[in-house]
Amino acid sequence: MSVLLENHIVELLQERNEKAISLLYENYSDTLFGVAYKVVKDEDLAQDVLQESFVKIWKKADSYDPTKAKLFTWLFRITRNTAIDKLRSRKTKTEKEIQIDVSDVYKLGIDGINPDFLDMKENLLKIDSKYKTVLEALFFEGMTQQEASEELDIPLGTIKSRLKIGLRELRKIYIEPSLVVLLICLIG
Repeated sequence: MSVLLENHIVELLQERNEKAISLLYENYSDTLFGVAYKVVKDEDLAQDVLQESFVKIWKKADSYDPTKAKLFTWLFRITRNTAIDKLRSRKTKTEKEIQIDVSDVYKLGIDGINPDFLDMKENLLKIDSKYKTVLEALFFEGMTQQEASEELDIPLGTIKSRLKIGLRELRKIYIEPSLVVLLICLIG
């Protein structure tokens, strides 16, 4: 790829011009697909990674600094990290599915449920919205922390901090801390 074309793409990205994505796809998609495929070793999954990578590239376009890395290096890192995150996410989901089969958490029965905890969604309204949003994404929408980070466009470390603080706030609402323990076990 010529330096002129690369510079043109960078300018378009920084201007948030949609032509940048078309040019990126046209010039880099095959190579980036290869990067994703090398990590995930599955064509369909590599296609998903490629698509997610282009979305991230578009969202993070203003963070690209040509003085720190070449455009391809930046694209490569985003794609590779997305592929690694996708593998980790699949592994975590698989482990959770296996865990469900052997866990007693889901075999509580009617006697094991404390009626005070059935109003959890209502009690979420009592805590700060930034913690509520994270807790809802993780517990009621079933997202992993990484998925919540991407969906809510919040750094992963912030998701973890808000989860911890949110659970602490819920603990103050409920007299029995067993719900918090149960929730922590669920996200394990």
